[in-house]
Amino acid sequence: MANASTPVQAERLAQARGRYARPSFAVPILLLVALALGPVLMPSFRMMDMVAKVMIYAVAVASFDIILGYTGIISFAHGMFFGLGAYCLALICHHSGAPQYYHLPLAAALAVAISALIAVVIAVFSLRVKAIFFAMMTLAVAEFAHILGYQWSSLTLGEDGVSFRLPGILAANWSGGSLLGVQVSGRLMAYYLILIGAALLFVGLVRFVRSPAGRVLKAIRENERRALALGFRVFHYRILATVFGSVVSSLAGVMFAMWLSYVNPDTVLGTPLMLNILLMVIIGGLGTVYGGIVGAAFITVTETWLPDLLKAGVGMLPKAAMLVRLADRWVLFFGLAYVLVVLFFPKGVMGSVREAAERRRLAREKQS
Repeated sequence: MANASTPVQAERLAQARGRYARPSFAVPILLLVALALGPVLMPSFRMMDMVAKVMIYAVAVASFDIILGYTGIISFAHGMFFGLGAYCLALICHHSGAPQYYHLPLAAALAVAISALIAVVIAVFSLRVKAIFFAMMTLAVAEFAHILGYQWSSLTLGEDGVSFRLPGILAANWSGGSLLGVQVSGRLMAYYLILIGAALLFVGLVRFVRSPAGRVLKAIRENERRALALGFRVFHYRILATVFGSVVSSLAGVMFAMWLSYVNPDTVLGTPLMLNILLMVIIGGLGTVYGGIVGAAFITVTETWLPDLLKAGVGMLPKAAMLVRLADRWVLFFGLAYVLVVLFFPKGVMGSVREAAERRRLAREKQS
């Protein structure tokens, strides 16, 4: 009797035994290998630029999913933390004159410290109110940061933005010759550094969701009163989720600035960035984490290739004046694609896939 386990323990033990045989283990490994071999197999800067942005946005979207999908908190300041991290690296490298390698971890540490402090202040003073008021508070703070980016021109250089150079082998003009037919450049080095950073941050997000704290957040999302009755401090866990998600978003912003070597208020602090993150998490699926990859890939790939595809299609029908005019308005087709995704995947792509897999599992258990 002493060795008897509860049903929950038995289920977790069964999951641990079969975790290496599940797609959730193999697919991320294959994806990581594909991202690592991408620049070698397809040495195109446009493709590398698109994939790098997908990786960065995937981290930002997954961190937002921690806040929205796992706790039900609507925060419009998530893009602000992304921009905060981007400006930390840009301002340190720009104002230092001669960028050094230690500026990268310094910018990351500064972004973590500032974003954690701001997130705690916002959470403590805003999470006690109802959800809609918290959303309005975060929106006001985000707009204030956007305006500050314009007005504090002595620091942020205002609407002109901040251009800067990266140190050593990460500099855009650095070249290390050719290796296996691939040009080794500063952009390639920055790509692999972003790949490593994004992978580590994503592993941290997954571990957080699967930790005891992550399970409590799921319980709070499903039934807050029941979580309170079980003795969990709901307010403290919501602060934890807000701070953790905001910190990871700021680190994604550091990688974004490192990739572009340029930031301005509209690019990293504007409302369109926050709307894009929100669209990505909805398309990928709330409460899935991995949905961030799907949502980021859908938006980024569509924005990159849809205009060219439409122009190519119009080139085959040059006399169709209506199609020519519509091709210039590619955002309309982007909206239609988004509507179709929402219609066919009402819980997001990963959410719908997970639901279908759960139905099949239940059907097999009934048959057995």
